[in-house]
Amino acid sequence: MGGNTMKKVIAIFQTESRLFMRDFFAFFFTFAFPVFMLLLYGSIYGNEPTPYFDGQGTMDVSVPAYAAMIIGVTGLMAFPLTISTYKEQKIYKRFDASPVGKGMIMAVQAAVNVSMTIIGFVLLFVVGKLVYDIRIQGDWFTIALAMLLSIACIFSLGFFFTALSPSTKINNLLCYISYFVMIFLSGATMPKELFPNVIIKVSKFLPLTHVVNTLQGTFRNAPVGQYRDSLVVLAAVMVFCIAAGALLYKKKSWM
Repeated sequence: MGGNTMKKVIAIFQTESRLFMRDFFAFFFTFAFPVFMLLLYGSIYGNEPTPYFDGQGTMDVSVPAYAAMIIGVTGLMAFPLTISTYKEQKIYKRFDASPVGKGMIMAVQAAVNVSMTIIGFVLLFVVGKLVYDIRIQGDWFTIALAMLLSIACIFSLGFFFTALSPSTKINNLLCYISYFVMIFLSGATMPKELFPNVIIKVSKFLPLTHVVNTLQGTFRNAPVGQYRDSLVVLAAVMVFCIAAGALLYKKKSWM
């Protein structure tokens, strides 16, 4: 990649970052809403160890769950909705004639949303540590790997929706339905220990449930066997969605 092309990529990254920050929905639900949930429920339940969560505090369990919610916002809403809008407005076609290319633009948009996801994580963890002294028993390397796999899975699902949808309206519908169903039934907004058995059984079919399981397991340094199935599900969804999405895009001419 030439120097001029790299400068253009950096400029596009900066522009896409500013657009993300100006999007109220993306900004609020990535940075503000998880912290608001943390402070609200923390003020009610505190973070004293409880047998209900196997000796962990409520916020110890909630922080990795809220981290999963952030992934849902960026991976199922911000990222795919941006792609579908750019497709409809034929913006990607304009970049086909440039050295950058539409593939690089999509990669930059993914990088922007991943960066915002990580910033949201850091903000959530810092507030949780300062206000409620959350306990993180796992090592950061394992936690980072779990986060990267979780991000890759949910982002690939959003990418698949954009490839599958014939229009922006259909894509938005798929993203909105999947996002709201998942954040409320996966344990991302409230502990799944509170769910009835029927909801728990249904939630096992939702990728975000396995994100919550994986992050909570790595945060408390649980044996891998306790969340191995979730790791397999996340990896399988990621591989399928990337492969299927790439195949669908090759057959489309409206990019």
